[in-house]
Amino acid sequence: MNTQTQLPPSALIAGGGIGGMAAALSLARLGMPVTVLEQAAQLGEIGAGIQLGPNAFAALDALGAGANARARAVFTDRLIMMDAVDATEVGTFEVGQAFRHRFNNPYAVIHRADIHTAILEQVQKTPGITLVTGCHVEAIRQDDSGVAVTDSTGRSFHADVLVGCDGVRSVVRDKVVGDNVRVSGHVVYRAVIPVERMPAALRINAPVVWAGPNCHLVHYPLRNGEQYNLVVTFHSREQEVWNVRDGSKEEVLSYFTGIDALPRQLLELPENWKRWSTADRTPVANWTDGRITLLGDAAHPMLQYLAQGACMALEDAVTLGEAIRHCRFNMGAAFALYQKSRIARTARVVLSAREMGRLYHASGVERLVRNDLWKGRDANGFYDALAWLYGWTVDNCLALEQPAAPLAQAA
Repeated sequence: MNTQTQLPPSALIAGGGIGGMAAALSLARLGMPVTVLEQAAQLGEIGAGIQLGPNAFAALDALGAGANARARAVFTDRLIMMDAVDATEVGTFEVGQAFRHRFNNPYAVIHRADIHTAILEQVQKTPGITLVTGCHVEAIRQDDSGVAVTDSTGRSFHADVLVGCDGVRSVVRDKVVGDNVRVSGHVVYRAVIPVERMPAALRINAPVVWAGPNCHLVHYPLRNGEQYNLVVTFHSREQEVWNVRDGSKEEVLSYFTGIDALPRQLLELPENWKRWSTADRTPVANWTDGRITLLGDAAHPMLQYLAQGACMALEDAVTLGEAIRHCRFNMGAAFALYQKSRIARTARVVLSAREMGRLYHASGVERLVRNDLWKGRDANGFYDALAWLYGWTVDNCLALEQPAAPLAQAA
């Protein structure tokens, strides 16, 4: 297959979430005509809050959406872990001036809808991007002339390449990899609480993790402190099926009987819960097939314990664009370089997230060991431990021995 062309090739992007919008920006800024196929009737995001590390801001800046995201984010003072059993502090790390100096960017929290809007507004100002909603991809075919996608209504779309950004339930991944998800058995409940309902003692400008036996809670402010994001996670007693549905307060309370009254009171606050039965996939060594590649959760779905799912999708989008730029629109070479630059890093995050879940949910003696691990750690030790994760930038994103060749950007 000859995928090298003198003109910028065209791209289809399956999925209009955070990763899909970021990919559209990244490719369109190179002058590539991009069509985004989103299955929902309207563009947007569901869910509640997410966390943005310095690596996410580095990616957002490279996409031209950094200022937009910063205007909607809440910049936190610290990261805190508490023992939910006895309400003692396990560890706290400043993410203020010293953290920003080390990683050249802040740590922040933001509503998922707000970060999507921040990117979407930049997409809408960028020439060459067509947005198609109500488009559920059903069939994918590729040949020497390009990639053809057919949706559930029979509409067809054609381009030189296809990037699958269609999430954990990726139709594109089914075509490229064909593996199964790994249902974790961990259930996540999410809710957003008005600040006036948040206990005064817990109105903290920080992501706070209350680590308990086989369970944990997380809370942090959103939207200028007007709301608080609340996430609770537990190991289910049931045989879980991967899905999202409405939850019940009774189920949540039944899993948090052994924790202190201070964090437990949070479980009474939400009026409505959404229940996620979570899953990830075992990392794979290849997520490209000819003219098709994957990005974000379609490529490397992960559990939530490192708060890096959206951050990795943003990194993917920038890295894909940089690989295409470096390879001067030779898409076969670009997809290979993109993969080479991302597979080991994202696999490390997937596997580290699994291990972090074990630490959060430690019980018995393992809980005591976990707490001892944090004792005496200063901020510099914390920064050093996470330099591999937070130190990502557009300048170091490609797995190259030589600097990238210049290529003028169209926007």
